[in-house]
Amino acid sequence: MSVVQADVPALTDRLLADIADQLGRPVPARYAAALRAVPRHLFLPDRLWLRDGTGGYRPCDRNTDPDDWWTAAYTDTPLVTQFSDHAPSSSASMPSMVLRTLLLADAPRTARTKPGAVLELGTGTGFNAALLCALYGQDHVTTVELDPVLADEAEANLKAAGHVPAVVTGDASVRLPDRALFDLMVATFSTDHVPDLWRERCRPGGQIVTPWFSDWCVYGTLALVTTAGHRAEGRFHPFGSYMPVRTSTSVPASNTPPEDSSSPSRVRSTTSLSPWAVAGGDLDAEFHLGLTVPRVSFAWDSTGEHAPIRLWLHGADGVSVASVDYDGHQSEEFAVVQEGPRQLWDETTAAYARWERLGRPPVDRHGLTVCEDGVHQVWIDAPEALLTRY
Repeated sequence: MSVVQADVPALTDRLLADIADQLGRPVPARYAAALRAVPRHLFLPDRLWLRDGTGGYRPCDRNTDPDDWWTAAYTDTPLVTQFSDHAPSSSASMPSMVLRTLLLADAPRTARTKPGAVLELGTGTGFNAALLCALYGQDHVTTVELDPVLADEAEANLKAAGHVPAVVTGDASVRLPDRALFDLMVATFSTDHVPDLWRERCRPGGQIVTPWFSDWCVYGTLALVTTAGHRAEGRFHPFGSYMPVRTSTSVPASNTPPEDSSSPSRVRSTTSLSPWAVAGGDLDAEFHLGLTVPRVSFAWDSTGEHAPIRLWLHGADGVSVASVDYDGHQSEEFAVVQEGPRQLWDETTAAYARWERLGRPPVDRHGLTVCEDGVHQVWIDAPEALLTRY
């Protein structure tokens, strides 16, 4: 037996201290007790994949390197638990992010004497479902997982940890378990919209908490409160970078930039806006662009094939494209080429200028209202300050 394995309580203490550092305050007693009652290692496979420091992953096997495995299990870091098509397809989320989400979900519920019905969207390893059981009682918790293999493994993990919530296999974007209404829905994957079904099955006054993504930026967590008529409204919060939702009809997106062509629709110009300003890692700017320049993604090209450094913009329509080139020498003007029905760089430039006029608002100044008819309204500071709708 590994020396590390024999001291799980000490490892849990260290994990709680790391989480407290991330939160900037001690972990509330109720949640600390839940973490102690739900040992993370019970929800991890024998083979994990850890970041290798070069943008890739390295395997970590419990049988061949137990100390490394046990240390990883109780480190505040996400752990890849499944690969599909040479890419991560399931992971154990960073424990501090899990706690942030659960604290956000619990905020408006603290005055309730009964926990109500809780629905988890995306079972994964079962760890988050076990925490929900510890917090609200297993009889109140239902969890849905698209992948039947993961669902079976999670159910076994939950039983090993002493929890037996309702585990359902299915696509949570098109069908939910046959329980009338839920008081709380918590997603463990990110989404770029709130499905009508979620609002319809959330009790008025209930809450939907989900990580968020856009084609431009995978970041942020949305907390909505529902009202009568299936309306929902709330704010984004500056944490969370989760795998996007998979559905039964999901098709992997291509990251291949479009080829050059001699299309007559091509427009050439220059810009003084640096491509790094919009796609260089400023999460506040990138989050705003993702919300207000819909269905546009970016990719950097440093191969030198087209320019020393090129920023590609891709429209989800498959035909709109733009490139912004840095020539390796000057940094005040950049060459721009746009093609297709959407002028993607013009849209991006206008949205970035508006973000600056608004005072460079951070993520938590953004909010979302989902109307009865499903229209999403993005606003800044208050619902009256509408930015865009889709």
